[in-house]
Amino acid sequence: MTKSKLGTTTSAPGPLPEAADPLAAVAQGAPAALNLADNFLIAMPSMQDPVFGGTVVYVCEHNENGVLGVVINKPTDMTMETLFERIDLKPVDSVDIDEPIMFGGPVQDDRGFVLHTPGKRYSSSLTVTKDVAFTTSIDVLEAVAAGEGPRRMLVSIGYAGWSPGQLEGEISRNGWLTVSADPEILFNLPIEQRYTAAMRLLGIDPLMLTSEAGHA
Repeated sequence: MTKSKLGTTTSAPGPLPEAADPLAAVAQGAPAALNLADNFLIAMPSMQDPVFGGTVVYVCEHNENGVLGVVINKPTDMTMETLFERIDLKPVDSVDIDEPIMFGGPVQDDRGFVLHTPGKRYSSSLTVTKDVAFTTSIDVLEAVAAGEGPRRMLVSIGYAGWSPGQLEGEISRNGWLTVSADPEILFNLPIEQRYTAAMRLLGIDPLMLTSEAGHA
């Protein structure tokens, strides 16, 4: 997986340039034999990776070009207020400006991405399920600032990406557990509870888990 620049200063999140939009790449691929879209990837407790240890990743797309996902339980020190200031948007009073921004992954970690409930169409957006969409264009943040944004959302800096076959290899080496995603965990549950809650979807207590595991 691409190495992270976590711990370094990142530039302001914002819309992806058209040529760099990850949705342009994933949309061209055929469905993968193992399709983990709309699943959680749960890092095994034995994972010592400084970027992905202890994380839950929501998989947005999985096809022959690889996998695209967003870490949902690793907050940065940036809030929506800081984000709006950096992209020169003035939010209306009803907007929660204290909501933290997630570290979504090490790929393009100077750009902003939004997981949200579907509804209004945005210029660069992927509908994952009836409950979840993934948007890379700034118009979603403009709508949020105007008080017209998605009902529920998670904003991240960066995303997680795997080349074809890479994630399957990591799963076979017991790096990740997988389980169908729950939108309540994704959007509503406090950040610090998401890892344990995702594990419990599998009926697993993380404190009792050994390094021997597979996928659901």
